Order: sequence, then C-alpha cells, then structure tokens
Amino acid sequence: MAEANDVLQLYAKRILVLASEIPFATLISEPESSAKKRSPLCGSTVTVGLKTDGGQVSSFGQDVKACALGQASASVLGKNVIGRDRLEIEQARDQLEAMLKQDGPVPDPPFEELEALRPAKDFRNRHASIMLAFDATIDAMKALEKA
Repeated sequence: MAEANDVLQLYAKRILVLASEIPFATLISEPESSAKKRSPLCGSTVTVGLKTDGGQVSSFGQDVKACALGQASASVLGKNVIGRDRLEIEQARDQLEAMLKQDGPVPDPPFEELEALRPAKDFRNRHASIMLAFDATIDAMKALEKA
C-alpha cells in the first residue's frame, strides 16, 4: 500500500510542477488564428492564439484557466508545439485520449511527459479539461486551413 501511495504522490508532484511551468502562458498579439475551448463539466477554459509558417506552428500563446490537470496538459503542449503541424498535434491528442480512456500507451515523443497524467484515467470528469489545450490548438489550425 505504501508503494501505491508513493507513486500517487510522485505523479501529483509531477503534475504540479508541469502546471506551474506553462510555456507561452500569454496570448500573442495579432494571431493568425485563435480558438477557445471550455469543459462543460468543470468550467475550465483554454484560449490559444497562433501563427504558422508552412503549416507548422511558429508562434503560440495560451490563456489557461483550468485545474492542475488541464494546466499540466497545456504545459506539455506548450513545451512542444513550436514547429509541429496539425497532424502531429492531433496524433498527440489522440494518443493522450487513448491513454486516459483505454489505458493505452504513453504518447510518442516529444509528448511523452503527458504520461504524468495517467492517474487521471480513473477520473473521467477531468478528461475534458486535460484535452482542452490540444483541442483548442487543433481548432485554431483547422480554421487557418479553411481560410
């Protein structure tokens, strides 16, 4: 029992560290595209603004109003979003969702730090908050493609 508790404490610490270190935590001025997503269950919101160059994110900012789990997810995205295209971000989002909902494997590099969120798989009411940053980023990129 002590081992399980130690693991939970380790994950909690990793989540809090990620949540406290969100890169690009302010919206950029004059984004090419932006999107806002909200979780109806908990009220968490994430707004992203971005610019792209050749289909890859070149500038990014995010306003994250979410629980520590949503903040941790936004942190991992923020660390890795520059230089990524929509398909790479969608793949990371899909892998994160599979890890949470189907006990799937950890997302591929460079998004492997999302593994810290694995304990949230048992808290389905928090899954939407965890997905917000990825979903908002994908929506913003899709809007650019339609323009």
